[in-house]
Amino acid sequence: MTLEFQSVSKKVFEETHIAPTSLKLEPEVFNILLGPTLSGKTSLMRLMAGLDKPSTGKIFFEGVDVTKLPVQKRNVAMVYQQFINFPNMSVFDNIASPLRVQGLPETEIKMKVGKVSELLKLTTFLLQRRPAELSGGQQQRTALARALVKEAELVLLDEPLVNLDYKLREELREELPHLFSDTGATVVYATTEPMEALLLGGFTATLREGEVTQFGPTHQVFKNPLDLETAKGFSDPPLNTMQVEKNGKSFLLENQGKWDVAQYASVPEGTYTIGFRPHHLQLHATDGNNLKLSGEVLVTEISGSESFIHLKSGNNRWVLHAHGIHNLQPGTNVEMCLSPSNCFLFDSEGNRVSDI
Repeated sequence: MTLEFQSVSKKVFEETHIAPTSLKLEPEVFNILLGPTLSGKTSLMRLMAGLDKPSTGKIFFEGVDVTKLPVQKRNVAMVYQQFINFPNMSVFDNIASPLRVQGLPETEIKMKVGKVSELLKLTTFLLQRRPAELSGGQQQRTALARALVKEAELVLLDEPLVNLDYKLREELREELPHLFSDTGATVVYATTEPMEALLLGGFTATLREGEVTQFGPTHQVFKNPLDLETAKGFSDPPLNTMQVEKNGKSFLLENQGKWDVAQYASVPEGTYTIGFRPHHLQLHATDGNNLKLSGEVLVTEISGSESFIHLKSGNNRWVLHAHGIHNLQPGTNVEMCLSPSNCFLFDSEGNRVSDI
C-alpha cells in the first residue's frame, strides 16, 4: 500500500510541529525517518496513523484520500519504544487480540498466532506467560508479533529497539526487514541513529525541527546530502566542519594555509563550509592533492579496536575515527590529511555546492 503526503503540515497552538511535507512511501521496503529527538518523527507517524489530523494538506492510501478517516477505520499497526502489551493477558492472547477484534474463528487465530510466534521465536512456554514475566526482548517480540499477525497495510515502528540491550538490538535489527518483506505492508521505522538507518537500508527521510530535509534511497542520502543539515543529521560521530574563504582559485583555511582547487574556478568568491566525516580524516599527512591539516588532541576515546580522537584546530573541534588503538595523550600535536573526494562543500546558506 502506497502512502502519500501532499503538502501535509501540523500546527499546535500556532507552534509548527510538521512543516509542509510531501512524501511518497512505497510498500515492501523499509521507509526510515531519521532525526534527533523532537525532530518530528513521532508527529509524522501520528499523522500517518490517523491519531492526529493535519492542519493543511492531504494523506492518501493507494490513491484514496484518507485525511479525515478515523484511526479505527484504518488498517494500521504501531509498535512503540516502550514495551506496550496488555498486562492481564497471556502472550498468546496479546498476539491474538487484533484477530479477535476482526472476529476470526479460533482455529484460524491459533494457526496465525502459531505461525508468527515461530517466526519471532516465542515458544509455547512463553505464549502462556504474562508480559511482566518476560525479558525486554521477549516483550518487544510480543508487540512485533501482534503488529505482524494483524496483517496491517501500514506498520509504524517508533524506535522499537531503543530500550533493548545491544546484543538484542543487533539480533532484531537483522530480523526486522525479513519479517515484513513479504507482507505487502508499507513499513515506516523511526530512529535517531544514522548507523541503524544504514543497516536497515530502504529509503530514508532526514528530519530536523519538523522539516524533511531530504528523502531518497538510504545510501544515496548518506553519500550525497543536499544540504549541511542533512549531512549533520546523517553523521555519527558528528560531522566535522570548517569555514573557508574562496579567493581566486584557492580556498583559504583558518590556520591551515590555502588549498588550491582549480576545478572550482567557477565557484564565486565568498564564505563556504567544508564538511567531512570523522572516518575520512586520516592520521599523518600524505602527498598529492590531499588537504593537510594539523590539530591538538583534547581526548582519546578507545572502543574495542576503534579510536575516537577529539581534536582542536583553531576554533574548530573535530573527531577523527581511526581503526586500531591510538592512545594519543591530550596536548599531542598531530598531522592529518583529508581526501578531496571525501569532502562536502556548502554555501553560506548551507546548500550543497558540489563534490570536492
